[in-house]
Amino acid sequence: MRAINQFLSICRGQRMGIFAGSGVGKSVLMAMLARFASADVFVIGLIGERGREVQEFIQDYLGEDGMRRSVVVVATSDESPLMRRQAAYLTLAVAERFRDQGRQVLCMMDSVTRFAMAQREIGLATGEPPASKGYTPTVFAELPRLLERAGPGVAEGSITGLFSVLVEGDDHNEPIADAVRGILDGHIVLERAIADRGRYPSINILRSVSRMMPGCNTEDENILVRRARALMATYEDMADMIRLGAYRRGSDPQVDESIKYHDALEAFLSQDKDDQADLQDGYERLAEILDGDGSVG
Repeated sequence: MRAINQFLSICRGQRMGIFAGSGVGKSVLMAMLARFASADVFVIGLIGERGREVQEFIQDYLGEDGMRRSVVVVATSDESPLMRRQAAYLTLAVAERFRDQGRQVLCMMDSVTRFAMAQREIGLATGEPPASKGYTPTVFAELPRLLERAGPGVAEGSITGLFSVLVEGDDHNEPIADAVRGILDGHIVLERAIADRGRYPSINILRSVSRMMPGCNTEDENILVRRARALMATYEDMADMIRLGAYRRGSDPQVDESIKYHDALEAFLSQDKDDQADLQDGYERLAEILDGDGSVG
């Protein structure tokens, strides 16, 4: 995926969070990764999902190509909280088994939030006092125990972890999102406003970060990405004035440059769910956009 390949590069053994509200393309994003990412084995945990969505994810989104290299662990929302919690641990246990065999594993879990809700139910039933937004203290103790199991192994194998967080009310600072963000090595933010504009995947590049990204790329690639990010940040700062027609071209050269490249960068970030992107081709295409006249083609 171009948005991830170029702007949020993920190293082997890295742990990333996918932070999103409901209905902004989180499942499609994970299915695209399962179909197109370069890994030996995909281990996917669907924790607390609706039964209809599980079938849709496996048959329509994942398909035969994705299932050929995948192990899927499912505990639907009607399962007991003990079963939902155990499904999350089983997902990591399966990934660890393949990692210990020297495989490169991509482990994806949807979602950590529903794992936390299951643990909250268990904690409240055992008499724990509710803390932040009703979550019990054991929830915040169990999160690192689960998430830290992903990562590089002692031998050749590794587990690259992608854990989705369902943010309540699109509040990216709610307790679970805040706790998970502090544990992981970066986060991918899906934004409803971007999805409403019709750009998929609806990743907000400026709010997302991969902490291990500079080590994945060459210096020239990092310079290219930093320039593109700077252009997007400049445009975002002035977006309201530009849309209202309050900005006059020529007032600021940096803003003029960001307007010049905006449409081409938006087209670069937009990708159909069946469109597979190549890492090196993506850098070449991004360089053509920034070295050229900003045309979409």
